[in-house]
Amino acid sequence: MMDRITIRLPRQQVEMLERLVEAGEFPTVSEAVRYSVRALLEKHGNRALREADQISFQV
Repeated sequence: MMDRITIRLPRQQVEMLERLVEAGEFPTVSEAVRYSVRALLEKHGNRALREADQISFQV
């Protein structure tokens, strides 16, 4: 199951996402955003989890 979130992006970024879809890089703008979020989480997710664990241990 997927949850829905709402984000606001500058028009230029939306246009670039739409161009990626038009170029066939992604089937939809939503899939382009999901791809980007996955890449962000792969790169920074572990650090965020470690920091959250440290905070919970300090309480």
